[in-house]
Amino acid sequence: MSNPIANLPAAKRFVLANATLPEICVDGVEAPACEGLISADIIVADGKVEAILKPGTAPSGLPSTDLRNGMVWPTFVDMHTHLDKGHIWDRRPNPSGDFIGALEAVKTDREARWSAEDVKARMEFSLRTAYAHGTSLIRTHLDSLAPQHRISFEVFAEVRDAWAGKIDLQAAALFPFDQITDEAFFKDLVEVIVANKGLLGGVTYLMPGLDDKLDILFRTASENGLDIDLHVDETQDKETLTLKTIAEAKLRNRFEGSVTVGHCCSLARQDEDMAKRTIDVVAEAGLSVVSLPMCNMYLQDRHPGRTPRQRGVTLFHELSAAGVATAVSSDNTRDPFYAYGDLDPVEVFREAVRIIHLDHPLDTAARVVTRTPAEILKRPDHGRIAVGGKADLVLFSARRWSEFLSRPQADRIVMRNGMGIDRSLPDYRELDPLLGV
Repeated sequence: MSNPIANLPAAKRFVLANATLPEICVDGVEAPACEGLISADIIVADGKVEAILKPGTAPSGLPSTDLRNGMVWPTFVDMHTHLDKGHIWDRRPNPSGDFIGALEAVKTDREARWSAEDVKARMEFSLRTAYAHGTSLIRTHLDSLAPQHRISFEVFAEVRDAWAGKIDLQAAALFPFDQITDEAFFKDLVEVIVANKGLLGGVTYLMPGLDDKLDILFRTASENGLDIDLHVDETQDKETLTLKTIAEAKLRNRFEGSVTVGHCCSLARQDEDMAKRTIDVVAEAGLSVVSLPMCNMYLQDRHPGRTPRQRGVTLFHELSAAGVATAVSSDNTRDPFYAYGDLDPVEVFREAVRIIHLDHPLDTAARVVTRTPAEILKRPDHGRIAVGGKADLVLFSARRWSEFLSRPQADRIVMRNGMGIDRSLPDYRELDPLLGV
């Protein structure tokens, strides 16, 4: 059977009739909800949402498409990715599948292959994929050891400008945190970040003088008006818990910018008392936490010939209950850290529901790839459906959660500025010249 939503009205003003919306993603509408879903007619005019009405009440004279209770979501926000690493698996795999193997493989590939042309081509491929899936806002981390920091940030700035209006892009510098005391390196890195309107990042782990290094980070961020996005505790070693130290450092430095922490895997290995004390200070400090369930489940607790005992994810529910802003994201895509993935937030959401148990109830679950990451990234114009906002929407044939989560939703329709886009995915063969094929 053909997709009933495939033929959108060819008009500047039209109705999406009998839509089902995740209530958490809709602003300014009060309607009866069932499992967090509400029914509505949406009037689209001149590329914007003109009205969200009770079903069956839109003006009858307008062109319309009957969605037959199919879901309508806002476009997605993928707030933790690695566009610079994407799609190198076929030329630099990670045979062990573990974290150390990934580090070594990426280092080898970066030092040998990451020219401006190579990075740009893979970034463009990734963005075309994400756009086709319905993403409108992405934050990427960029490997930033010299000289790669200048290559990748300059490419990123060029790509960001080229994609403006299709996918809005942000970038955070990624480097081993012990390098922060290398004054020449760090000064140069900060200059590059500021020049390219990026964020300070880094990978924290147990090391001598961590408090002093964090003070340098927060002081530098304050002096330069930079927000912070860190990779934190991506390990199953329960002795490693820098998350609490980071939160305390933010409070100690009275840092007023945004601080996001990703992974935070070892938090789930703590006893109840330490976990609660850590979560309390994270909430007090106002940190935001992004979980990467697909990548962490793939990498964490991996040992040859042994079934994994741990899921590798952070204490998502406990953090959320404490008032911490929490989201999920793609992380790596077809590189040594994660051999799979397609920058598809529907896949990320579906797997997060299973891995983190975001279901039963699912009432507010849709926020984790829409509204909440948009707020964390300070872009509230994304990740929600609101009267007067852009008609950047994703239309699904699925009507209820069980339908939505049981299939990949490959028949979705992506609307940007009120118009359906070409959802053709780029062919992997386009990458063959980069792989030496």
